[in-house]
Amino acid sequence: MNSPAVPEAQKASLTVLVFSHRPEVREAITMAVGRRPAPDLGRITFVECGGIAEVLVAADSGSVDLAILDGEAQPTGGMGVSRQLKNEIVDCPPIVVTVRRRDDRWLATWSQADAVLVHPLDPLTAAETVAEVLRRTQADLPAVRG
Repeated sequence: MNSPAVPEAQKASLTVLVFSHRPEVREAITMAVGRRPAPDLGRITFVECGGIAEVLVAADSGSVDLAILDGEAQPTGGMGVSRQLKNEIVDCPPIVVTVRRRDDRWLATWSQADAVLVHPLDPLTAAETVAEVLRRTQADLPAVRG
């Protein structure tokens, strides 16, 4: 049975934090994911962070629906930041970590990331991965009855 279509005005906007010390990496991530990774999800508003302090403040605020962290960021990589967020924030948003080498995917287990993307980012894979993680998160939320 098909789900009824949700009118555009009723779909909630989603906030996705993108962290890298390099602006070109942040741009590559936002371009690959796009403003609308799937038709059943709301539009994405990206919050770009170039430093750890910005990431911690944004994630701790509770306003982030998903964080995408550059595993190669300097001086602190996204994998370490992911582990820190998962261990320090009670309602930590889901996290996707990007890595440069496919062989580094195993580090996501240590970082407690919810998913991993490998550079160069494929737009189809990036959008599908982000949509899947967001759907899993939204499915965990209790139904709101009005």
